Amino acid sequence: MTTTLPTPAPSQAGDSVRELSYAEAVREALAEALAADDRVFLLGEDIGVYGGAFGVTGDLIHRFGPERVRDTPIAELGIVGAAVGAALCGMRPVVEIQFSDFTAQAMDQIVNQAAKIHFMLGGAATVPMVLRAPTGSGTGAAAQHSQSLEAWFAHVPGLKVVMPATPADAKGLLLAAIDDPNPVVLLEHKLLYRTSGPVPAGADRIPLGHSVVRRRGADVTIVGTGVMVSRALEAAERLAAVGIEATVIDQRTLKPLDAEPMLDSVTDTGRLLLVQEAPLTCGYVAELAALTVGSRAFGHLRAPIRRLCGLDAPIPYAPQLETASVPQIPDIVAAAEDLVRTW
Repeated sequence: MTTTLPTPAPSQAGDSVRELSYAEAVREALAEALAADDRVFLLGEDIGVYGGAFGVTGDLIHRFGPERVRDTPIAELGIVGAAVGAALCGMRPVVEIQFSDFTAQAMDQIVNQAAKIHFMLGGAATVPMVLRAPTGSGTGAAAQHSQSLEAWFAHVPGLKVVMPATPADAKGLLLAAIDDPNPVVLLEHKLLYRTSGPVPAGADRIPLGHSVVRRRGADVTIVGTGVMVSRALEAAERLAAVGIEATVIDQRTLKPLDAEPMLDSVTDTGRLLLVQEAPLTCGYVAELAALTVGSRAFGHLRAPIRRLCGLDAPIPYAPQLETASVPQIPDIVAAAEDLVRTW
């Protein structure tokens, strides 16, 4: 038997659940944070009058003014450096990097400054900074604007890494990230911006460090992040039509990692399929595989752990090649079916 998560319930009397797009949910979270705390401000390229490269910041500059929604030069190192300095001085900056690929220009500030200052100063200083960045392929943006770099950030001590898969999570996790005293990298898949889903009204936070079971089934466990969660859920529907029931787990916070739902599910199903858009070699799901092998769930495995990942190649521009470069719904169906039928 398969169960799915219910629609998010209002947490306070009078709260309601609305249908919002992922982009609208992010914008609502930013607006609520700006209104609630004068220390919060936004900075990034074209986030003001233009409303953001993907339209996420929208009209926020007109609502909160250019001091709170700051357009910056095209200089990622300077943008993140300014945010680190502001955070050290008591502000709560939210940086938007136009494409996650461009974080490469600011890695010194992210990795050597934001992530390490709290440790190097013995806890005397904190860097409450959020870095938002559109990630992933599917928009025809080619090799330098389509990468999935979450493993870079998850590898760095001192950084928290979040990949919301639903509009409700996009809002709730972003609000929690803004509250957090640590630097948080929040990666938003471009293909999710126009997707819609139920979002509770109000300023509910979703605590960082908790994964969620999106669907339950007895035959195979599928774990994904970002856009791969919705693809895994669609794959699970197709698998159910041929008699295979899948549990789908949304990891959503990559670091700190909550592995318990995955391990509990693998203990029950005996099969694990790990899905990511990023290339196979040294990808984030390799950590999940290694963790499972060293855990209480290992003895319950009936089949080898399967990783279904993007190709070890730059993302092509041609639409057909771009699609072929990363896992699609039929690929997830085929991999899960093979795990169940073969083992």
